[in-house]
Amino acid sequence: MAELWRDDDELFAVVRAELYTAVVGDVMDQLGLLHQFLPPQIRPLDPAMVVVGRAMPLLTADCVSDAPWARVGADPGPPAVERRRGKPENPVMERPFGVMLQALDNLRPNEVYLAAGGSPTYAMWGELMSTRARKLGAAGAVMAGYSRDARGILAQGFPTFSYGSYAQDQSPRGKAIDFRCPVKIGEVRIDPGDILFGDIDGVCVIPRNAEREVFVKAIEKARGEKQVQEAIQGGMGAQEAFDRYGIM
Repeated sequence: MAELWRDDDELFAVVRAELYTAVVGDVMDQLGLLHQFLPPQIRPLDPAMVVVGRAMPLLTADCVSDAPWARVGADPGPPAVERRRGKPENPVMERPFGVMLQALDNLRPNEVYLAAGGSPTYAMWGELMSTRARKLGAAGAVMAGYSRDARGILAQGFPTFSYGSYAQDQSPRGKAIDFRCPVKIGEVRIDPGDILFGDIDGVCVIPRNAEREVFVKAIEKARGEKQVQEAIQGGMGAQEAFDRYGIM
């Protein structure tokens, strides 16, 4: 097969034009990569949304921001909580969102903001974050949790995948504690630079060390499926089509 792409721009254009997550997942199964789909709760805000790009993972942790340093004018409490009167030992915890805004500003073209960790009790993405990400040329955002400002995100058309829309704010409930680090969502490990591909059927992770083989085989399979579809439309039975093409 002739060279199908020379760089990420060309690869991602081919993926958007010819592929879908089911065919990529099938190929990864054949290669022994059996746990590459993120949990099925992670869905596009709009069924037409497609995301493909390199992962920029961010790790979030739940926190409780009711300590005296976070409550202006609050009663410092009894002596039993003396330790809580000072600043937190980790300076990241002093920031309203931890390193989330730093991570957002660190996005590069064709990257996907991937938020992992924490409990799904607050929104991890919103309209203003989408605005900044678009300005930086990012490809989309994927959350193991909720997003909010759905109307604003949909108006921008920014590819956003999450558990759905939920307005409760992250700031007093969770903080980003690291980014550009390996994370795990469900059974899937995601390293910085792995490719994320998502559509209406889910989001899959293509490891960097397997991406060329996966996409070459996926393109071959997708083109083969078109032949099978044409044969079935022409009257061929499903069993005959499978026996002839090995695809179904």
